[in-house]
Amino acid sequence: MAQSEPTAPLDGPGAAMLDALFSQSLVGLHLLDTDLRVVRVNTATPAMRDVPVEDVVGHRVDEVYGLLDADEVMALVRGVLDSGVPLVAHIVRAHRRGDPDHQYFHEISVFRLETPSGDVLGLAVAVVEVTEREESRAREVVLEMTREHVGRTLDVLETCQELVDVLVPRVADIAVVEVVDAVLRGDHPPLAPLPRDVPLRRAAFRSAAGGCTDADAPQAHPLGDVRALPGPTPYTQALSDLRPRAVASLDEDLPWLAADPARARAIRAAGAHTLITAPLTVRDTVLGLISLYRTRQGEPYDEDDVSLLLQVADHTALSIDNARRYTREHTIAATVQRQLLPRRPSSHPALETTPLLLPPDSGGQWYDTIPLSGARTGLAVGGVVGRGLHAAAVMGQLRTVVRSLAAFDVEPDELLARLNDTATFLAAERATLPTADPLHRQALAARFAYAVYDPLTLTCTVAGAGSPSLVVVHADGSTEVRNVPAGSLLGSEDKTPFAATAFTVPEDSLLILSDTPLPALVASGDADALRRLAEQHRGRPLEDLRDDVLYALAGSAEPGPTALLLVRTHPFPADRVGVWQLPDTPTVVATARRLVRDRLADWGVERETAHDTELIVSELVTNAVRYGSPPLELRVINDRALTCEVRDGSASTPRLRHASVADEGGRGLFIVAQLAQAWGTRYTPEGKIIWTEQNPPPG
Repeated sequence: MAQSEPTAPLDGPGAAMLDALFSQSLVGLHLLDTDLRVVRVNTATPAMRDVPVEDVVGHRVDEVYGLLDADEVMALVRGVLDSGVPLVAHIVRAHRRGDPDHQYFHEISVFRLETPSGDVLGLAVAVVEVTEREESRAREVVLEMTREHVGRTLDVLETCQELVDVLVPRVADIAVVEVVDAVLRGDHPPLAPLPRDVPLRRAAFRSAAGGCTDADAPQAHPLGDVRALPGPTPYTQALSDLRPRAVASLDEDLPWLAADPARARAIRAAGAHTLITAPLTVRDTVLGLISLYRTRQGEPYDEDDVSLLLQVADHTALSIDNARRYTREHTIAATVQRQLLPRRPSSHPALETTPLLLPPDSGGQWYDTIPLSGARTGLAVGGVVGRGLHAAAVMGQLRTVVRSLAAFDVEPDELLARLNDTATFLAAERATLPTADPLHRQALAARFAYAVYDPLTLTCTVAGAGSPSLVVVHADGSTEVRNVPAGSLLGSEDKTPFAATAFTVPEDSLLILSDTPLPALVASGDADALRRLAEQHRGRPLEDLRDDVLYALAGSAEPGPTALLLVRTHPFPADRVGVWQLPDTPTVVATARRLVRDRLADWGVERETAHDTELIVSELVTNAVRYGSPPLELRVINDRALTCEVRDGSASTPRLRHASVADEGGRGLFIVAQLAQAWGTRYTPEGKIIWTEQNPPPG
């Protein structure tokens, strides 16, 4: 400490002024000797109102005042005496004499006193009571923690648990949150006053009791218990008029304890002596109830605590209502998604499929299996970027467009190009929404993969938007990851053309088509999930394999796909297809009719259907001879529909005409359209195929 100039001894006016300072100062002043005993103290400080001076002078401060952390405080004071470094504005807690249930906060500053020659005389201690300030600061801390930690997730139960974790032990020794059960399902909360028969679920509980867990602490009902509150009690009254209730003393004489025996037993077992309960409300609707108890903290709840709890309850209620709204929208989106998805994958003698959506209820993921002409099947998986009802609505629109485009027998890359036009149109519509609409700021984009499998040629053609993947597991256990051309996301401004690739898929293979990469299935080493899948896939139900894929993806550190379709191929029955190469001569029509008639007889097709099929074949072959070019091929397929196909080498498109009464021709395709349930044209690199479908034959 710096040496000060010698001063005149304190006598006369100086001594009088020092006496006035000690008698009139509102700041507690203490002079301590080198043994930390009180030499002089002022009697005007609030901390000394109930302590006689003679009980203080000559004693150490920890012997006089009820310091809660006496050893720590005395160590700090001793440190100032030894080092000379002042201790400024340090907060200490203490009990007043005769009031052990209340604690008070004091701000102390400690300075070492020395003579001009440097000899240590002792310490000067200034004390200011700051209980009100510290309690206000503590309440602000609780509010800040509530705003920061409560409501971080859109989950009602998690929000309630976050609340009790903040309140215990800062405000209460026990905290209980009960929520109207319908709120957890996303339903609208009831209007106040809450009817007596409305059930509440115990959503969160926290106890500060030492040596026991929350599960071991006394509770009226276990977590998750659902029941209506008996009344009248402070709890039911708070839910009735939406006003908090503070009970200063929970003694045995309270008449309302008999109305709720379970709570009364829990209160007695926990040793709770004071209670405050407040409703969770939003716009005059009741969401639930917060109840706080003190067991070890001596002070009863006061008006400041009531005000604090109301602010905490307001924030929590808004967070719970946000979680409820999310749950409701999530439920609606999942319901819409389930209604828009196919009830079950379509069956086929040469193909079985099962889907896997991750997550299964986000609203934007979809799959589809689309029957196509010529016993082929379209395989589609996709996912709209985003979640919720809007994603489900876009998913439904895109799935409908895919179905419509697939009916025209377009190639996968052409289908993606036309589908992208639709997605771009929807994105442009979204961009015109008002700027206040949340969708205005959300770009529309979607991933998509589309494949066409032909069981007669054993080929698969696939194209994708985004980064799709296709894994093929062969019957012999070998595996390969096919290189699917990556394309821009649907709805993006990228104008890069989509590309398709075709490859052979042997019979009894397993295909896993995904709209995103499959990192967990292309690992290496002993943990190779793809290898295990290859070894086990034969002879096992496809649903079991789907579970294996799900478990493998769940253990991956990288984000997995959003939509998968597992496909198992089987040989197409050879006796259910007939293929003939036809000569390009005028007499070939009669030959084609005879070949078809004999094959339909072998299949047991009824006479009327067989007669219609002969007429169809006659017209298709006639058109191919007159307007097409060789080579000619006739194929009939007994599948989910009775299919007739005529292939020729010309790319010219036939056109359905409505001939007039005087016309001698032009009625061929009109007759075909009348006899068949569906017909169309499919183009190939060698020409085109005109096909028709009729109702499947019996059996």
